[in-house]
Amino acid sequence: MPKKNTKSAGHNPKTKHIVCEEIICAGFGGQGIMFMGKLLAASGLEGGAHVTWMPSYGAEVRGGTAYSMVKISLGQIANPIVINPDILIVMNRPSLTKYEGKIKEGGILISNKSLVGDFPKRKGIKVVNIPMTEIAHKLGDTRCANMVAIGALTARSKTLSIRNVTNMLKEAFKNKEELFLINKKALDKGYKS
Repeated sequence: MPKKNTKSAGHNPKTKHIVCEEIICAGFGGQGIMFMGKLLAASGLEGGAHVTWMPSYGAEVRGGTAYSMVKISLGQIANPIVINPDILIVMNRPSLTKYEGKIKEGGILISNKSLVGDFPKRKGIKVVNIPMTEIAHKLGDTRCANMVAIGALTARSKTLSIRNVTNMLKEAFKNKEELFLINKKALDKGYKS
């Protein structure tokens, strides 16, 4: 079966190394953290990559802490656990406190400025601080703040394309056109940030 990728999923011809992006998405239960992980994994598969997705729910689920670990690679993945992510998305302050120190040197931190506040102090990483909840509120539904984050990640990813993410978002909201459209707008806002 031919690969459906529009962006080479994980091979870096300059270094002759296989790119493997390790991602953690973290926030409160109810912020769509599990959906983010599933969407990233599905988008990686759509691009022809190998993927793993490992969710973790807090004790309370809604309102408790939650995180998703995702690996996307052209090569095989031996272990699904992400200890030091290349990319970290934090949707709230407690998640920043818990995971900021774990990001790989040179990695990317994408934070929800609406709930995290000002830029974190960590040196040696790239910080993208976007008011995701405010953007989602202006679009009409704060629940799509997670798609602002996914858009920002996709714009900086070595393994994902906006086309594949959009295709998988559309698949996830099949028969729910209104939900797809608002989430697509949030995805685009994040991608352009």
